[in-house]
Amino acid sequence: MNEDQVWMEQNRRRFLHTSALGVAATAVSGVGMLSSESAVAAEVAAEPALPERPVGVDVLMPRDRVPLSFIIDDSTCLVNMGHFCNPQFAEAWPDRAEYQKPWRSWPREIPDSFVRQFGEWCADNGVKGKYSIVPNPACVGWLDRELPGWSRSELKSSLDLVRELMLPNWDIHPEMITHTRVIDLKTGRPMETISSATMENSYPQEKKSVDELAAYLAYALRILENCDLPCEGVTTPGGFGGKVQKELPFAVDQAVRDVYGAELPHYFKYVISNDESTEPKLEHLRGVGTDDVRLTVNVPAGTGDWFGGWQGDSLSEPDRYCNSEATSGRMVELIQRRQPAVMLCHWPGMYSNGSQEGFRSFQRVVESLATRFGDETLWMKVSEIARYWAAKKLTEIEHVGNRVKLNAPFATEKFTVQLDGGVGPVSVQHGGDRKLLHETTTRSGLDSGTWFSDEKHLVACFDLPKGTTHLVIGETG
Repeated sequence: MNEDQVWMEQNRRRFLHTSALGVAATAVSGVGMLSSESAVAAEVAAEPALPERPVGVDVLMPRDRVPLSFIIDDSTCLVNMGHFCNPQFAEAWPDRAEYQKPWRSWPREIPDSFVRQFGEWCADNGVKGKYSIVPNPACVGWLDRELPGWSRSELKSSLDLVRELMLPNWDIHPEMITHTRVIDLKTGRPMETISSATMENSYPQEKKSVDELAAYLAYALRILENCDLPCEGVTTPGGFGGKVQKELPFAVDQAVRDVYGAELPHYFKYVISNDESTEPKLEHLRGVGTDDVRLTVNVPAGTGDWFGGWQGDSLSEPDRYCNSEATSGRMVELIQRRQPAVMLCHWPGMYSNGSQEGFRSFQRVVESLATRFGDETLWMKVSEIARYWAAKKLTEIEHVGNRVKLNAPFATEKFTVQLDGGVGPVSVQHGGDRKLLHETTTRSGLDSGTWFSDEKHLVACFDLPKGTTHLVIGETG
């Protein structure tokens, strides 16, 4: 991908980043729908205070490792979005050179054989992330009904493959309904006019209420629900939601909870391309200090797409992620800053119009990172990162004597707490259940059910349940 292509891709997604929405619990605690006016009013209200932490107690990253994740956009069943999106984009934006490409020569399908090859390799190498499933890809057809050009059995097999192979290690997100033309929710048909104003990449063109925005998200989510695909979050296509950034986390919360009953909705929209932190942002936060804490988690990516691009025709630049020795590149930078290192790509760029050049570049990046940073990093799904950060920031902690009391609004795995000083053994007590943790002699050996100490710190790693848990230090009984 050359610099012009990078700029165009950045412009397409708008490479926006945002700060957390500070909203008061009192302003948004009511049941029911929120208008855009009430959402904006809530944002102006006082930000809920996060729980204070006692001196000498810190919540580290899971296993004291840097989270890695891989965000895949523009993926779906069978349809090559690079091929089918391009002519619609060209009609909406006729003056953009990036859409004047020989799209007819690109394959119409990204076959399930490649999905299997990719998914199995990632499973073997521990890679996790987010995999979009566009519900009505480029207006070709509905995944819960028919996909013209493919048989029903082919569509069923493709959905089965996603459920069986991808779900264990990948979050499934809708990337709105079509990723091309806006759907009229009353008719279920694309808007008649094709222009920048009727494309999801720039939707909406005017302010929308939270209700209106949530209805559009929910429409996409229900199609995936009909396909028996679980979702805890959404991905915005291109510049979708750019003019309603304040309303978006409210709408995500409303739609994901309404359709799936998810405890902790999250979304991907933003890319951090500078020195700003890549840590997830807690938005639409309310109920802090109660038994019903709710929020939406904004999980950004930390890289651009430097593999094969959204059209699948760009030459990959894997060294921009990391070089062969993993001594330079954006992923190396983030790992060394000890911030979540989330890579971004587009599915057509993995397939690279059949050459798989993007996939091979990705494999090299993963292998290079593993060689140098394998003991310092941890692959996680986007939902896992969102959940961990919610628990990391919102768990109330008290330290009295040899006990650390944790009141967690959300359960999470591999919760890692560091204390100044302290001598083992270490145990975790939840209700009437008490479990002794096993000592490890190295920080890199930390995992759920273990503890480690050196001259300065004691670190415990365990699966944190929702509710009250006690970390007990130095007791054998």
